[in-house]
Amino acid sequence: MTCGIKKPSRAFRISAGVIIVTLGLIFQSYWGLLGLVPIVFGALNYCPLCNVKHYIVKWRN
Repeated sequence: MTCGIKKPSRAFRISAGVIIVTLGLIFQSYWGLLGLVPIVFGALNYCPLCNVKHYIVKWRN
């Protein structure tokens, strides 16, 4: 996992994840589990789309 994210983006991801999980609990919906994805990636300081972007750029050149 080499691709890091900056602190504001990391805070936003974790905050958004917590909000999604909270809404999932309030509305008793399994959609709240989707909030775990940004929480995990924010905590790990990793962005999977960053790797895809770097792969596409390398492929074009």
